[in-house]
Amino acid sequence: MKKITTELKEHFVAMYEALRDEIVSWAQIASDAWPLLLLLGMGLGLTTWFAKPAPPDHVYFAASDPGGEFYAMGKEYVDFFRERGVTLELVPSHGGKQNFDFLKNKQDLVQAAFVQSGIVPADETAGLLSLGSINYQPLWFFYRGTDDQEAEEKIGKFLSRKISIGPEGSSTRIQALRILALNGFQPTPNMLALSHDEAIAALRRGDIDGMFIVHGINSRRIQELLHDTKLRLASFIRAQAYARQMDYISVLEVPMGGFDLARNFPPRDTQLLTTTASLLVDSELHPAIQMLFLQAATAINGRGDYFARIKEFPAYRDATVPESPVAIRYHKSGPPFLMHYLPFWIAEFIDRLAVLILPLVAFAYPILSKIPGYRLNRLRARLAKSYGELKFLEADIVNHYKSEAHEEYRQRLGDLELNVIATRIPSSLTEYYFGLRTHIDYVRDKLMQSRKGVSEAAES
Repeated sequence: MKKITTELKEHFVAMYEALRDEIVSWAQIASDAWPLLLLLGMGLGLTTWFAKPAPPDHVYFAASDPGGEFYAMGKEYVDFFRERGVTLELVPSHGGKQNFDFLKNKQDLVQAAFVQSGIVPADETAGLLSLGSINYQPLWFFYRGTDDQEAEEKIGKFLSRKISIGPEGSSTRIQALRILALNGFQPTPNMLALSHDEAIAALRRGDIDGMFIVHGINSRRIQELLHDTKLRLASFIRAQAYARQMDYISVLEVPMGGFDLARNFPPRDTQLLTTTASLLVDSELHPAIQMLFLQAATAINGRGDYFARIKEFPAYRDATVPESPVAIRYHKSGPPFLMHYLPFWIAEFIDRLAVLILPLVAFAYPILSKIPGYRLNRLRARLAKSYGELKFLEADIVNHYKSEAHEEYRQRLGDLELNVIATRIPSSLTEYYFGLRTHIDYVRDKLMQSRKGVSEAAES
């Protein structure tokens, strides 16, 4: 037992001495190369300063009213973000116009929103970026009565009746008023600003004769209207002309019976005007969160629907708002490689680390590669300085030796030798090191000879 204890003690003592020597060695390197290490530290500080911050774990997202299509879609985005450790909080709104206002107001917390094409003025896009369009948003006009193709062709026929053109600030109202303006019509008291749910209820009761609504095909409201056998759907037979007048408008074709073959609805080939909904973000939104939105859009809106092919969205369709550089990379080459295999936060951290380390390595490598040579020159200079001190000490001893100064000479030689011994010398300077040690012994012999000579002279 005593033998084991002794061996363990010796083992730990050896470890301690090795660790101590290593610390002393690194301390000496730091002492020798401190200017280069200081430069390296400054580079690290600057790189860290300019490195991307970590993405937020809480993001505010403007959707629509709680009963609207975008709110329902937004809930899917919320689930997608939650699975990746990010809280996406939906902010209710009155529609695309208010969503745009949220984004433009830098005091507001909203950093992302669904906004339909045609809402954003071209001169008010500063500070905004587009991640691309995420679905079609047709302009539907449903009306009561018999199937009347003439009524469908002449929107003005409805203006003497009560119709809903959508609530204030909604995309529906903006698009409806533009369509009417292109036909030379101005707003009248018969054009009601009803919410979509109010308009649907009023249309079914017969309180109004028609309603405009801008919604995607999968929205609850559109499905209710399409399945109501008492309602008719207008066809914009001059759809191509509207599309030429408004560059954000395109045309969708619905064949006869395309929505319901059993009741042959619609009863003839129908043309719809459509915008697209874009996913807009604050230009300062963290790139990793932008990437997460793009992945969510691919997973949710890339499924396709009645009008959109699978993987048709997200896509950059509306050029009013500049496309985000993150979206450009994503649409070109997909998400970062690591995001295919690692959780979001880990992949994002590695990505940030790479952005931090690569420039640092490029900056640090030349500095680190010079440290050995720099230290070698410093050690050579230190040994040369010791040689210089030894030379002056030797001259003093040979030419001006005094018995009363003997102890001082001996102490100076001892200090010089201890200083040399304490210096950790690389193998390339071994010969230089031992040469200095030999010369110190030589001067020590000179000191002893000088003392002996003085003593002999005094005795004689």
